Amino acid sequence: MIEKKQVVRQNEKAVLVGVVKKEETYEEVEEYLDELAFLADTAGAQAVKRFTQKLAHPDSRTYVGKGKLEEIRNYVQGKAIDLIIFDDELTGSQITNIEKELKVKTIDRSDLILDIFARRARTAQAKVQVELAQYQYLLPRLKGMWKHLERQGGGIGTRGPGETEIETDRRIVKDKIALLRKRLGEIDKQATTQRKERGELIRVALVGYTNVGKSTIMNLLSKSEVFAENKLFATLDTTTRKVVFETTPFLLSDTVGFIRKLPHHLVESFKSTLDEVREADILLHVVDISHPQFEDQLGVVNKTLQELKVFEKPILTVFNKMDLYQDKNIDNWLPQEVKDEILRELRERWERGTDGNCVFVSAIERQNVEGLREGILSRVKDLYRIRYPYKTGFY
Repeated sequence: MIEKKQVVRQNEKAVLVGVVKKEETYEEVEEYLDELAFLADTAGAQAVKRFTQKLAHPDSRTYVGKGKLEEIRNYVQGKAIDLIIFDDELTGSQITNIEKELKVKTIDRSDLILDIFARRARTAQAKVQVELAQYQYLLPRLKGMWKHLERQGGGIGTRGPGETEIETDRRIVKDKIALLRKRLGEIDKQATTQRKERGELIRVALVGYTNVGKSTIMNLLSKSEVFAENKLFATLDTTTRKVVFETTPFLLSDTVGFIRKLPHHLVESFKSTLDEVREADILLHVVDISHPQFEDQLGVVNKTLQELKVFEKPILTVFNKMDLYQDKNIDNWLPQEVKDEILRELRERWERGTDGNCVFVSAIERQNVEGLREGILSRVKDLYRIRYPYKTGFY
């Protein structure tokens, strides 16, 4: 029977595994594994070792090749390793085969992300969304997970106990998915009604890669207390606040962060959360400029916004964590004019790249908060003039 279990327990020691595919480099896969290590840390596990292998096509049985699996087995033997985490999605039979060889619990990136989402869900809506995504993840993997039992039944016209069990489980999972979809539909309807009742206020949504500082900016601009910490997916539930700059009111929403290789069933489950992005009038795309791969992260978010068909909306790119960027990239011993020149070139490059729609801030250090407020206010006022010209008091 199906059991709902916590995937990662606190302080588990984990081994990370990544495959370098045809179009990838070792450097790229190391970056992906850095992110996987951060995901593991967010879930409460500690990554103690990583393995990579270059393969044109992942092995259909065990994802990595025979020799690499043996290398991993030799490492985990005699060590207190609790968990193996693969950076790509595994099938049910691959998980079963790997666990059989290694005798260690094995999960993939999707399972890890789902585990984090399950811990972070606060509202009824987020809990239903996560549960739906978990069952959608489980359904195609049931067969592989039951393979060992199917062999117990044999011959034509007979049915093994494993096969009976899997049919029962499939029906339970499908019924559960249908029930959760129905429940989510009802919650979505309520959320849509609530959004409609917000009236004729311009809507601004914070979007961006996970852990770039969206919630900190939300707290700064709206003076509300939104859960913010240096972990991935600290925000799961959309939070909306009414904000007034000078005499101009607008609605500000904080949304779930995007990430590379986000499981598609998770995106589908979080449709209503992403509706906040779809129904926004202005997007604030927050970027952690201090991150070594910030340009890749920016690209991942832009691609997701294109998929959501919202890329044509007015977007203000907010380059956050400028204090950390300067600490990491500009030597203290440089003369001040050289430091200023480096920062000027950085600003000019991105002002060209965003058609002047960007601002550089540090939310934690409250650097250039005024510039951010002005950038938002001018765009909100412009939209009021176009959309609600009779609301002269708002602009």
